[in-house]
Amino acid sequence: MALKNQYGEINRNTLLFVIILTSLINPFLGAAVNIALPKIGDEFSMNAVTMSWVAMSFLLSSAVFLVPLGKAADILGRRKIFLCGNIIVALSSLFCALSTSGIILIIFRLIQGIGSAMMFGTGMAIITSAFPPHERGKAIGINVSAVYLGLSIAPFAGGFLTQLFGWRSLFLVTLPFGLLVVVITGLFIKSEWADARHEKFDFTGSFIYVIAVSLLMYGFSKLPETYAFVLTGAGITGLVLFISVELNRQYPVLNIRLFRTNRIFAFSNLAALINYAATFAIGFVLSLYFQYIKGMKPLQAGAILVTQPFIMMIIAGFSGRMSDKTDARILSSLGMAIIVVGLVLLSFVEENTRKEFIIISLLILGTGFGLFSSPNTNSIMGSVEKKYLGIASATVGTMRLTGQMLSMGVATMIIHALLGNASIEPSNFQLFMTSVRIIFILFSFLCFLGIFASLARGKSSHSHYNQ
Repeated sequence: MALKNQYGEINRNTLLFVIILTSLINPFLGAAVNIALPKIGDEFSMNAVTMSWVAMSFLLSSAVFLVPLGKAADILGRRKIFLCGNIIVALSSLFCALSTSGIILIIFRLIQGIGSAMMFGTGMAIITSAFPPHERGKAIGINVSAVYLGLSIAPFAGGFLTQLFGWRSLFLVTLPFGLLVVVITGLFIKSEWADARHEKFDFTGSFIYVIAVSLLMYGFSKLPETYAFVLTGAGITGLVLFISVELNRQYPVLNIRLFRTNRIFAFSNLAALINYAATFAIGFVLSLYFQYIKGMKPLQAGAILVTQPFIMMIIAGFSGRMSDKTDARILSSLGMAIIVVGLVLLSFVEENTRKEFIIISLLILGTGFGLFSSPNTNSIMGSVEKKYLGIASATVGTMRLTGQMLSMGVATMIIHALLGNASIEPSNFQLFMTSVRIIFILFSFLCFLGIFASLARGKSSHSHYNQ
């Protein structure tokens, strides 16, 4: 009951409100921009590769800085880093909207990604610190639902704003929300969480980590190009070096021993990585299928694809509350098994498949995602000591972003292997459909393995917070 007395109800609800707002803004900034890329490319005369960097720079900088900034939050204070992140995202959004060239836009998107990492690396940790164990799953579930809501509205809102007010409006529309979070956090949230304030920051480990993850993620995203294999290999080598350095540090930026000694933490993170690696590219693949094979407009395709995150949002809130009373291992593993069913159904998709069949498959997938995500996150956050909450929150985000990059890399590689550099057209529709089926079969198998990773964690416990 100590936490209950320490943080009043109004303070906790205010806290949850501002974190929910950031959980809406972040995925919106990541996903809504994709739909505006053609307009941005036309204005700044950008080729396809440069255009892709407008989207990828945000994702890449978010991923590589999550772990170092999560550790910095544990030492300096999570509220402080959370507040700084919101200020950086708000300012960079303004400068993105004022950009006069593609390069300037990409630079501010990189900065925006760093601010996003500050928000994501602290949000879940603050919730875990502020809410007692019997309410934590509910709060995490609401927060995960907010992320899915951001992903749900991004394609529609992004398309609507770009069409009516131009692509710059995507950045300007987030400004009031960002400023609101800054004001509320600054005025009403006075508590600070810095459970590792006595530790020194590991600059060497952080530098190796940022370089290694950058090489790995960028290299993997460019496979199967020859240079991409070199970059990916260099990234893996860098991570091996990082692990050996961190094992000999008194205050490592990422406590590798957590993965060796904390079974729940290790296998829950592995399950999260597998989950995102096996699922993120589903929207990408089906978007191509609907627009090229079925001849749908982007808005029609988006209307069907939105069914998945919408169901995820509803189920995630419910499963979060359930994980306060039921073993998260069972809920997460059941969710992963349901995802396998949805993926297996999609592996039977053909040119003449009815859209109702795909909608049912997406509803099944959305149910599985929602059942997996909140309990799995609750399991991870409840398995570590207070001083590791920032790094645990950052690790969850890193698994998500790394899994997303891996998923896109695998899907792109398979399509490229069958179609080469040719564009998708009637003459190669059959080859494209073959690549779609291979992708879903591979994802099904990967997710099937994920069930065992989820079960292997053992029974979840929140003992650190019940003491």
